[in-house]
Amino acid sequence: MLTYLRDPAEIYRQSFLRIRQETDLSGFEGQEEEIAVRVVHACGMPDVVKDLRFHGDVAGAALEAMSRRRPVFVDAEMVRAAVLHRALPPGVTVRCSLNDDSVRDIATNAGTTRSAAAVGLWGPDLEGSIVVIGNAPTALFALLDAIDAGGPRPAAIFAFPVGFVGAAECKSELAANPRGLCLATLLGRRGGSAIAGAALNAVLVGARDA
Repeated sequence: MLTYLRDPAEIYRQSFLRIRQETDLSGFEGQEEEIAVRVVHACGMPDVVKDLRFHGDVAGAALEAMSRRRPVFVDAEMVRAAVLHRALPPGVTVRCSLNDDSVRDIATNAGTTRSAAAVGLWGPDLEGSIVVIGNAPTALFALLDAIDAGGPRPAAIFAFPVGFVGAAECKSELAANPRGLCLATLLGRRGGSAIAGAALNAVLVGARDA
């Protein structure tokens, strides 16, 4: 029989101990540090923190939005699955419109991706909500276009799209011009559903354990 650590509590303890030992967290404090730690835990790369960027009090804004039962909008079902649902306040829903019946036709008619088209279905409920993007750069571009056009403004954005086309560019645009939004993002190509969910989960776990 192979020898390995089996105790889940000890695995959890050692994981976060090693992250704090191996990661330069000197540029973060409070909830930003907790988000950085959870992001490293999600991807296993301590160096990722050098590319983390924040604007405003994203954790505080997200918690205040959830206290008002504002929804969490996500760009992909994998992001929804990554959210720690049991830590969500009562009445807070996680919504993903990617598989709505109308999305494919909207995307075809607009000459864009399904992910970008799905953002257009968030509608007025986007105002004061939380947005978590962990997959599609086009979803973040579409969201920024909508905001720039005077559309509803979310209270907090966790922007972690991943990929080789558009991911670095959309996050660079957001970091360079935050538009007065509270946000967390990761520059460059790295990102993904697990990292995006982990960033929000850091806020949820922090509030639960406070």
